[in-house]
Amino acid sequence: MPEESREQTWPSLDYAAWRETCATLQLWTQIVGKVRLALGPWINHSWGVTLYVTARGLTTSLIPYGTRVFEIEFDFVRHELQITTAEGDERELILQPQSVATFYHEMMSKLRELGIEVQIGMKPNETLEAIPFDRDEKHAAYDAEYANRFWRVLLQADRVFKEFRSRFCGKCSPVHFFWGSFDLAVTRFSGRPAPPHPGGIPHLPDAITREAYSQEVSSLGFWPGNDQIPTALFYSYAYSSPDGFADAKVKPAAASFHPQLREFVLPYEDVRRAESPGDTILEFAQSTYDAASTLAKWDRAAFEEKKPALHSAPQHS
Repeated sequence: MPEESREQTWPSLDYAAWRETCATLQLWTQIVGKVRLALGPWINHSWGVTLYVTARGLTTSLIPYGTRVFEIEFDFVRHELQITTAEGDERELILQPQSVATFYHEMMSKLRELGIEVQIGMKPNETLEAIPFDRDEKHAAYDAEYANRFWRVLLQADRVFKEFRSRFCGKCSPVHFFWGSFDLAVTRFSGRPAPPHPGGIPHLPDAITREAYSQEVSSLGFWPGNDQIPTALFYSYAYSSPDGFADAKVKPAAASFHPQLREFVLPYEDVRRAESPGDTILEFAQSTYDAASTLAKWDRAAFEEKKPALHSAPQHS
């Protein structure tokens, strides 16, 4: 891949260069995600509250409001938040340096202009700080270049994760973006119950965590990092983690088990510099799933998808 094209497709995402924007954007996505949470039906494992990658950013998908429906999308190309109703009405909010409180009040004002009244939980989830959205003047950064880079990484991760998802015919989540933990993930299920999760995730009710992990899983994801672990990375974990999982031999060589996270990690920087970044992610995904499912004695044969030969396989550059 030409170097210029690679930089566009797999851009650098140095956490230190956009840490303040990353923190602010996480909180903005939580406000939007909580609107979906407040109005939409509950789906197991919190699948009904996530966001999805689009050709321009991240969307809630359709949200019901009585017999009406609307959608909220972050557009990281035009740098707008777009609210669109099925009646054809639209409102936009410019994405620019502004506090979380300003973003919250402006978005709620736009919703009211569209005749949508909604109340959301005012405290962030899964963050060490929990400043109520309407009072948060601390987080106010927005670097448009890095927001766009983050979305471009999500585009590629979404593409490759969907290929990996297609290999599995058991219960499997969509490829979706969790605004609480601020990561893109896809999760496979063994079909068996798991021990109760210990909980303890900051500002997240233990009941939500325990329902999310009520069944055995093998999960793959991409996460941009935080102040405690300031590195963008791909990850893979198993719950409940089978004996020997931490010592399993996985690929590629740059992958390792992270004792603090208790999962295998593959730094994004190693992926973007690989000869074939997509194939590198797939190798990591498959080898970590193989380790988790074999050690936990999943019925692997039952979950192998047998695809008809409809077309040639795409290249994962």
